[in-house]
Amino acid sequence: MSSTVLTISERSNIESGSWFSKLSLPLRNDILSRAVVKRVPDGTMLSCRGEPAEEWVGVAKGAVRISSVSLAGKQVSLTYVEPGTWFGDISLFDGMPRTHDAAAHGETTLLVVRKPDFKALLQHHTELYEALLRLNCRRLRLMFDAVEDLNTRPLAARLAKQILLLARSYGIAQGEEIRIGLQLAQEDLAQLLGASRQRVNQELKGFERDGAVRVEPTRLVVLSKEKLLAIAGR
Repeated sequence: MSSTVLTISERSNIESGSWFSKLSLPLRNDILSRAVVKRVPDGTMLSCRGEPAEEWVGVAKGAVRISSVSLAGKQVSLTYVEPGTWFGDISLFDGMPRTHDAAAHGETTLLVVRKPDFKALLQHHTELYEALLRLNCRRLRLMFDAVEDLNTRPLAARLAKQILLLARSYGIAQGEEIRIGLQLAQEDLAQLLGASRQRVNQELKGFERDGAVRVEPTRLVVLSKEKLLAIAGR
């Protein structure tokens, strides 16, 4: 399903994105003029590992689940691309196939730039090269942070940090509480942390006892950012 225009909130998500908002106005306008708006339902496969890269994509609403398949044939979530974030440029640069599967998580709105238009943007805006270099440097730093956390920090600290990140990206303030809008099962959360669902469940129960979060079916509610920050810093 596609539509020619973004809603006000969808456009706001794109324009306020930490990377996109720093581009020059002519480049931002050219990207938006070349992009096609697509609205897809939950679970829609956007690309598969091994496929040739044909699109550069920005998320305007919802989320995109990036996943891989384990040796046992199980789909494993690696990350969720949040609104305001662009992805898919690496394979367009190096000409190699997609490295992971990508699927819509919840009802999702995308801005899709086809490969020829992406190449044209690079030709007309040399600024885009440096901007994408900065974007990929940030991704690399985040990857190194994640590897370091996995090898040096206890699960409780990593879980608290992940919940804070989810609250920042998908949080909906309700009084003093912050409800995380992204629906995640505990198994999905465990996959993001490289842990078992049982261990994540145990830690979440401890967070509840401490008054840091409330666990609801497929939802997490942050009760105290301060307590989560304290746990994340251990």
